[in-house]
Amino acid sequence: MGERMTKQTKTAIALGTFDGLHKGHRAVIAAALAFRSRGLEARILLFDTHPQKVLTGVSPGELMTPTLRERELASLGIKAETVAFDEIKDWEPERFFREILLKRLRCAAVACGEGYRFGRAAAGDAALMETFCRESGLDFTLAETVMDAGEPVSSTRIRKALENGEPELAARMLGRPFSYDFEVVYGRRLARYMGTPTMNQLFDEGFCIPKHGVYLSRVTVEGKQLAAVTNIGVQPTFGGKQLRSETNILDFSGELYGRRIEVALLRYLRAEMKFRSLGALREQIGSDSAKAREFFPLYGPDGLQLNE
Repeated sequence: MGERMTKQTKTAIALGTFDGLHKGHRAVIAAALAFRSRGLEARILLFDTHPQKVLTGVSPGELMTPTLRERELASLGIKAETVAFDEIKDWEPERFFREILLKRLRCAAVACGEGYRFGRAAAGDAALMETFCRESGLDFTLAETVMDAGEPVSSTRIRKALENGEPELAARMLGRPFSYDFEVVYGRRLARYMGTPTMNQLFDEGFCIPKHGVYLSRVTVEGKQLAAVTNIGVQPTFGGKQLRSETNILDFSGELYGRRIEVALLRYLRAEMKFRSLGALREQIGSDSAKAREFFPLYGPDGLQLNE
């Protein structure tokens, strides 16, 4: 669970999966935060594991690392309460409402989206949650559905955009660029030998893997945002097999091993390639770097081009 609550604490709870904290999720969070004007503490209810992974054994692809989720929630001004999904997965909707919301969280108000589901076999929906709230004297807000290109914003659409190599579309729905901050690990130092040292990061198991290829990226080091080129793939030129994120930070020199460094993907530049010679690879690296320098100033903090 999150920060300890006193017996007097009354809460407004934002309900959902919140696996990406995208614009649709933010609308639900904003609805919960609005109840602070009534003296309630706004909280977001999170599960320790994605429900789909518990129910099917397969993760849909996490869109945020825990550290970046924590940072994003802090920026939104809401505290989190975490429940073990395995504990409640077989509960009927009413039991979840009474034991988690009423007893454990001392809930006085609820906010959720139209697609919200809860209880065993997702038997409960937003309408049933509203009924439970009204019958128990709780306030209830159904957050407005956020649309993009005529369709609701969803984590599924964001994953699809990333799988298709469309980070700008993902950023449009997220409200920020898709990013990750995995620990920097040692590689084979092949890029350093070629004069373009890179930062290697391995994806956590179950994390959403964007389309393999080369991206314009933005790397944050000690509060500074730097232009970079990131390759997501297996280094086919060198016979590599392990999937990794390999980033060349432009105009930067320094040791980053062992640190968690944030990489935000801005633009898909090209597919991953196997080169016949190191000379051809060096030439392509130079071309990729030139494109990165050209395009980087065009992107704003939200991961979208400034003229859009």
